[in-house]
Amino acid sequence: MKNALLFATGFALTATMFFSCKKNDTVTPISTVQSTKAFIEKYSPATQKFTFNVSSLPQTLSLQSGTKLTIPQGAFTVDGRPATGSITVEVMEMMNRSSLVRAGVNTNHISGLPLVSQGSFFFDAKVNGVDADRRLAELVEFKVPAKDADFTQIWIGREDTLAGRDALQFGWDQPVRRQGVNLEVKKSEGNFIFNFGSLGWINCDVFYSYSNPKTTVRVALQNNPGTLASFRANTGETYVYFCAKGSNVVAQFYYPDGPNGAKSYDNSMPIGVEGRLISFSIKNGQFFLAKKDITISANQQETLVLAPSTESAIQSEIDALSNL
Repeated sequence: MKNALLFATGFALTATMFFSCKKNDTVTPISTVQSTKAFIEKYSPATQKFTFNVSSLPQTLSLQSGTKLTIPQGAFTVDGRPATGSITVEVMEMMNRSSLVRAGVNTNHISGLPLVSQGSFFFDAKVNGVDADRRLAELVEFKVPAKDADFTQIWIGREDTLAGRDALQFGWDQPVRRQGVNLEVKKSEGNFIFNFGSLGWINCDVFYSYSNPKTTVRVALQNNPGTLASFRANTGETYVYFCAKGSNVVAQFYYPDGPNGAKSYDNSMPIGVEGRLISFSIKNGQFFLAKKDITISANQQETLVLAPSTESAIQSEIDALSNL
């Protein structure tokens, strides 16, 4: 009788432990993403890496989008001296609206006017583990598939400080012209083909709806847990974007408008354009999200209420931007 009781007790304890373990297995793990910066770092487009010996140049590298980079001999230097040994080329592609937002960048011209993109890239290189010089000694050729345009312009990404703020923000500007660099490019055999002379942020853009009358759009942010995010969320938590319907436009509203609002660059938004306002913020592991479909009108004022959300919901809404 005693042995039977011990057996029954042991069985009950084992069963309890077993079912407790099974129950715990189904518990959703707590997200490791505690901030907008951590979200950007986690969900930015994957960096594509290519490693080879400098002596094997020239090399043509094929990216996931179909873009091809042809790197000639003598392209890379370190401290002004020709590179030797092992080189690793790293490229991050941002070919649609969702990948631009995931990367924490935009299609804002440095003037504040929105651009429409045929593709953006971050292009970097290390020689024997050391950063290569930003300026290339020889030009690299880009061959980017032309999606829906016959003409594009080439821009370089720049970080700059907004007036009255310490945070760095991001915009696209014209590169310094040098011999052999073509900054205005026509489609050729289905591609935009151009040479580029530096590492860093590169974009194939034209001004969006340039002939439309322009206005300023203001967005009041209710229940905003943080401050406006800077470039790649290095400071701040809250992003506010306008993504145009049917075009690869990601206009970031990073100018403060009062204590709890954001606005576009003054007189930069084309009247009559349809699109989606989206805002998200992550602070102390709490997720917030808001969106609203709008048509740009003169002196427009909108309100977004950032509601409690989840990591997966923010991912889904960002992914949906590429299907507007």
